[in-house]
Amino acid sequence: MTGDSGRRPSGARRPTVVIVDDHQLFRAGVRAELAAACEVVGEAAAPAEAIAVIAAAAPDVVLLDVHLPDGGGLAVLEAFRGRADAPAFLALSVSDAAEDVVPMVRAGARGYVTKTIETPALLDAIARVRDGEPYLSPRLAAFVLQAFSAPEERADDELDQLTPREREVLHHLARGYPYKRIAQRLGISPRTVETHVGSVLRKLQLSSRHELSHWAATRGLLGREE
Repeated sequence: MTGDSGRRPSGARRPTVVIVDDHQLFRAGVRAELAAACEVVGEAAAPAEAIAVIAAAAPDVVLLDVHLPDGGGLAVLEAFRGRADAPAFLALSVSDAAEDVVPMVRAGARGYVTKTIETPALLDAIARVRDGEPYLSPRLAAFVLQAFSAPEERADDELDQLTPREREVLHHLARGYPYKRIAQRLGISPRTVETHVGSVLRKLQLSSRHELSHWAATRGLLGREE
């Protein structure tokens, strides 16, 4: 992230921000970039910690990583869904894939930016979501528009139950990859893959890989890129 860190978002009061990311060096870098324009009132590295910090600090905006351990950014969004005191969530991720963007927006993120964003643009995004406006790049907005305009996807909340890692396992499993191959592709152990598969089958109320493949095919998941 580069650019002029002295630019301040619009508004008389500096926005208060909590940074949620599992990489301490990244959090430190973002904090430094925001220092002149925002008040960083907390940090967290995992969902449970983030939920506690956000509840205690009551920030205006939460910069929320998508691929956190233990449930990902979706777990944090779910904890504040429907709450009157919920802050504005701005997803900040290395991924600009539709399968990451759409579930985050559906779960309540007001904006979504990638970690390649420059500082002035990030400050603008923070100001906009604090003021109640959505913030998405044209590419990401196209994903969201397409997803929300498709009746079969709009009505299908089952996929949103899955964590980002579970969706990755689902995509590989539905294509017929064995556990060992999935483990190699995702950089995790076969036992961890088995655990994720059990969770996916339970959440989707399916009983076999055959049923899972059919479920994925009917929703167009087999044609999507990882």
